[in-house]
Amino acid sequence: MFPFAWLIGLVLPACAATGAGGLPVPPPVDMATIERPATPNTAVAGPAVVGQSATMAAPDLVTPIYEVPAARLFAAIQAVAAAQPRTFVAATYPDRLQAHWVVRSAVFNFPDLVTAQVVADGADASTLVLYSRSVYGRSDFGVNRERLRTWLAALATRLVPTTER
Repeated sequence: MFPFAWLIGLVLPACAATGAGGLPVPPPVDMATIERPATPNTAVAGPAVVGQSATMAAPDLVTPIYEVPAARLFAAIQAVAAAQPRTFVAATYPDRLQAHWVVRSAVFNFPDLVTAQVVADGADASTLVLYSRSVYGRSDFGVNRERLRTWLAALATRLVPTTER
């Protein structure tokens, strides 16, 4: 950890922690009813919403219906997250096919939260919702949206059948 993070940690305590530390363990989240703040420091990737209600967050990035069972998609997104730099598991709820990570910035150790939810769409298909948000600050300079793009690209590569690679 850089000395800057320790100094910032005097004001923003989670910046002085390591890994997923310094933040409470995230509880399960109902991804269909997440309420995004008015600040531009969040990003959502998910299926296109038809007949969207006022409580459902419109996705910034649209994800496809994945032609894989939900358990395989859940394992794949966990593997993608594990391969990302400065990304730490905060909580997993396998019975809900939901996982949460803390992603820390390189210099100041600012924590961001990422939640993934997989939903079965039949026996051999599933959908994915990713929600990335900053813990501190008003703007994220597009970091959360770019993170989701990176994770989705890595997921697409991981899910390509071995005969197509």
